[in-house]
Amino acid sequence: MRLTVRGRLTLVYGGLFVAAGMVLLAAIYILIDRRAPMVFEGNFAGESVKVEPGAVGAGPGDAVTRQTVEGFQAGTLYTLLTQGAIALVVVSAATIALGWLIAGRMLHPLHTITETARRIAESPAADRGLHERIALDGPNDELKQLADTFDLMLSRLDRSLDGQRRFIANASHELRTPLTLNRTLLEVALEPETASPEVRQLGTTLLAINDRHGRLIDGLLLLARSEREVTERSYVDLADIVDHVAVADTVKVVAEPGEAAVLGDPVLLERLVQNLVENGVRHNVPENGWVQVSTRTRPDGWVELRVANSGPVVPRYEVPGLFQPFHRYNRERLAGPGAGLGLSIVQSVVEAHHGRVHADARDEGGLIVTVLLPRAP
Repeated sequence: MRLTVRGRLTLVYGGLFVAAGMVLLAAIYILIDRRAPMVFEGNFAGESVKVEPGAVGAGPGDAVTRQTVEGFQAGTLYTLLTQGAIALVVVSAATIALGWLIAGRMLHPLHTITETARRIAESPAADRGLHERIALDGPNDELKQLADTFDLMLSRLDRSLDGQRRFIANASHELRTPLTLNRTLLEVALEPETASPEVRQLGTTLLAINDRHGRLIDGLLLLARSEREVTERSYVDLADIVDHVAVADTVKVVAEPGEAAVLGDPVLLERLVQNLVENGVRHNVPENGWVQVSTRTRPDGWVELRVANSGPVVPRYEVPGLFQPFHRYNRERLAGPGAGLGLSIVQSVVEAHHGRVHADARDEGGLIVTVLLPRAP
């Protein structure tokens, strides 16, 4: 098991204290044993005796006295060693515990920075957590400077992403006006009965291109909106949405709506289901195609939306790329009726509602897209 920084700091400082205590205890032992003079005074055989280390005894009781002095000195050193060791163990334990508390206190700002970074990294939308700041209080030390630098980086990233979203929204709105004007002019030009077949064919083609550009702009607007935080949430049952949007004229759509209550934006959730159904209808086989849509509430507290469809075989390594904007498997970028934003919008809407989306390729052809959203309390 790998020790944390707090544990390593505690072991390092605790080990240094124990080592220093042992060295100090050994030094005191040596000094007392070699340098400290010891004078023993006692009353032996009715006589007052005074013995100093190194003195040569001349009386009959000197040998006994010397043995007593040496025994007393050895006992004193033994008591110093044992009692000092016990005191060192007690003080070391208290020091290690105190070091653990102090290390935790000193590392608390670092834990705050780590928790903030983790919340931002685990945020469902890639840029949603960038609005959060550490705002660390305390002295202007290295940790405070690290937190301030992290906040400055978040602020710049937040402004950059907000600017991108505003640019997409403004550009999309500005492009709507000429497209609306072009459509009006084309419809007026095709109205007279005197228009030749060539003019009518050209006008019809231009109208189709104009409609495709309009869908592209609408998709960009919806994509920019779905990447933002959903601030207003309503009670929505996905089963009602499936009953409303799970229809098609070209393929058979089988709806199996079960109770699936969530809290979210009704418009975005309806577009989520609609995009999945339209994607299954559009990328299908010419004959005997089908799309199956079902909703249910799972026992683990998630609401499941499942859309499966027949269609061409899709390699499994191509599936993750289908959620990228403007990516369409086995089609040219400008070909086909879609804008290549359907599944990208689905993923953004799911992330904005703190959910998950996963796609699997069917062996027989087509896809199975599964969306999981938190159940409404």
